[in-house]
Amino acid sequence: MTVFVRQNGHPSEIGPLRSKDTLEQLEGLSMSQADDIFKAIEADPQNQEFTQQGIQPLYHVEPQAKILIISQAPSRKAQASMTFWDDPSGDRLRDWLGVSRDTFYHSGKLGVVPLDFYYPGKGKSGDLPPRKGFAEKWHQPVLSLMPEVELTLLIGQYAQKYYLQKRRQKTLTATVQAYQAYLPTYFPLVHPSPLNYGWLKKNPWFEAQVLPVLQQRVHQLLQ
Repeated sequence: MTVFVRQNGHPSEIGPLRSKDTLEQLEGLSMSQADDIFKAIEADPQNQEFTQQGIQPLYHVEPQAKILIISQAPSRKAQASMTFWDDPSGDRLRDWLGVSRDTFYHSGKLGVVPLDFYYPGKGKSGDLPPRKGFAEKWHQPVLSLMPEVELTLLIGQYAQKYYLQKRRQKTLTATVQAYQAYLPTYFPLVHPSPLNYGWLKKNPWFEAQVLPVLQQRVHQLLQ
């Protein structure tokens, strides 16, 4: 598994992931390419305020990933622990996917590439949006490391706006309702944040109709 953070001067993973497995999976060209991308992200002037504080970009690459998770940016807690989706939103997301914490982190089938690899700060109604231009600069190089992805989960309005563009519906709710129009490539979802409890209560069709389809597809890809 690969979360590109740096330990003892080398790209490695943190938290529940295993560095030996990571290095074996990415040795050779992939390892070199991944290291170059990581170094370039850290060196980017746009990221200097984070690099100077010792904050590293948080994203997760699996060379054999079948499922890619794209959301807006790491949370404050995730950045502090340097473990992606390590918060209440992550707990709910795993419930939605129908996977255990162990499967989520260790299956080798899930990649995580937010629109920004750094926590953007707090706004009046939640976290600030990802910085403009970040995804345009870094998504293509990072995604090229995961050529086997079959399903991309677009979590929240920012991910949906960036990837669906004109195919997006007028509202997030309408986009999620129309999820079948984006399959088999994309699966739009509301963000699993506790702040969206009210949305879930107003839209019971999501858990009743959408999540069973999502879980079935996820389980197929994890086989």
